[in-house]
Amino acid sequence: MTEMAPGLGEFDFAGDDHVVPFQVEGLDVRGRAVQLGPMLDAILERHNYPLPVARLVAETVVLTVLLGTSLKFDGKLIVQTKSDGPVDLVVADFATPDKVRAYARFNEEALAEALKDGRTQSHELLGKGILAFTIDQGAHTQRYQGIVALDGATLEEIAGVYFRQSEQIPTKVRLGVAELLDRDENGKPRHRWRAGGMVAQFLPDAPERMRQPDLSGGDGDDNEDLFDEDDLWAEAKVMVETIDADELTDPMVGTERLLYRLFHERGVRVYQPQAVYDRCSCSREKIRSVLTGLHADDIERTIEDGLIKVTCEFCSTTYRFEASEVRQQ
Repeated sequence: MTEMAPGLGEFDFAGDDHVVPFQVEGLDVRGRAVQLGPMLDAILERHNYPLPVARLVAETVVLTVLLGTSLKFDGKLIVQTKSDGPVDLVVADFATPDKVRAYARFNEEALAEALKDGRTQSHELLGKGILAFTIDQGAHTQRYQGIVALDGATLEEIAGVYFRQSEQIPTKVRLGVAELLDRDENGKPRHRWRAGGMVAQFLPDAPERMRQPDLSGGDGDDNEDLFDEDDLWAEAKVMVETIDADELTDPMVGTERLLYRLFHERGVRVYQPQAVYDRCSCSREKIRSVLTGLHADDIERTIEDGLIKVTCEFCSTTYRFEASEVRQQ
């Protein structure tokens, strides 16, 4: 049976795990919005993270998806934190056109202490450190990396700083994560994750309208109050800031309905949605290539009962190799 395209006057909603590009011509704004469901569940379930860690990974995945789907070339976007908090490492990467994977590393004792003290917010779990955005276009190309300090701000705020530093485009980012408790088709209780996000950017024809106040030097000399922001961007920011986290994640609202709620008076236009999938880029061949490149002594130390076992930190797949497969001849 042939699938029919929507007819005149009909509209096909994107649904979960699809990024929706949009444009608000009346505000000179372009952006992308997404709601993640089954794809995010698949990433989180295989690791069985404590709930606050799972929420942090979910936020990072949403941010990575929103930024990664803007790539206009074949490559990879890697979003990675390195910090001194209980969760000292979070990595998510997006490989064009649609592959997403992520994992986190945490100290169990430090995390337990943080939870005991009620320090469960993302910035509290991360602590001080850096958030790196790396764009990799593959072999024979130079990686581009932007680094932003983790200084107690939210991932939303840090992403905004990144855009100001690297692209100098006025940008507003919203992220939301929620747990959905319901019952399956057999009536048994189940737990599911949902997340949503939006990135909106001010892209007028006249570049001078994109001017932003200088970033504070950290010494209290902040001239932001003296800066006259473009009226249209100020209006757009206020609209985006009104989004509630529940709206970003509510399956009954949906991405297109949320965009209509926000911008219908200014005329919002949505474009073809882009699907994203939980797909790891690891493979037996890649792992074997890494192992054969190790020093002979390192290879011997990894052998147990004649086998070398390697588990992918992203997808938890375990690969087993006979020692003879990777020993240098």
